[in-house]
Amino acid sequence: MPGKIYGYIRVSTKEQNEDRQRIAMEAYGVPKENVYTDKQSGKDFDRPGYRALMEALGRDDLFVIKSIDRLGRDFDEILEQWRIITKDKGAGIIVLDMPILNTGLQSDLLGRVVAEMMLTLMSYMAETERENIRQRQAEGIAAARLRGVHLGRRPLAIPEEFEEVRTLWEEGMCSATMAARILGVDRHTFMKWVRNAKIV
Repeated sequence: MPGKIYGYIRVSTKEQNEDRQRIAMEAYGVPKENVYTDKQSGKDFDRPGYRALMEALGRDDLFVIKSIDRLGRDFDEILEQWRIITKDKGAGIIVLDMPILNTGLQSDLLGRVVAEMMLTLMSYMAETERENIRQRQAEGIAAARLRGVHLGRRPLAIPEEFEEVRTLWEEGMCSATMAARILGVDRHTFMKWVRNAKIV
């Protein structure tokens, strides 16, 4: 006997509009009262709407999402959730924008295998792209440094009073914390200036 149909909608921020996803859910036939929504990042699955849906989802139910990225961003976690939904809970999954991923309850065994293979392939491609992005960032930073481009925050200019205050500190007339306060910086910055002055 077929179960209930549930829909899941996620947008990354409260300002984003979920109407497109909601219209797609309605067109598929998901009852409005069975649509769960989250307005937060997809970095993990610790979301109130998603947790509530997972509590409601049971065997022979159907889990409907507009696209795979609405489920989350981390494909390792998506694969784990996919396993929980289809294997542990015995529910089907419908991805409206990518039917090849569907593991609806009417799907045959071959269809389920193809869907899981596609999901694994997408996971590999996403991880490869993340690695490529990290590599391009590292190469860009290295190239910028070779050109003499300064990256990060600019160092604070050492005030004219530094030498006078440093002398007071070296003679024990004030603490490093007090010296830093006089110069309007934190203790760490003051001590770094002291070390650099000794190197020079």
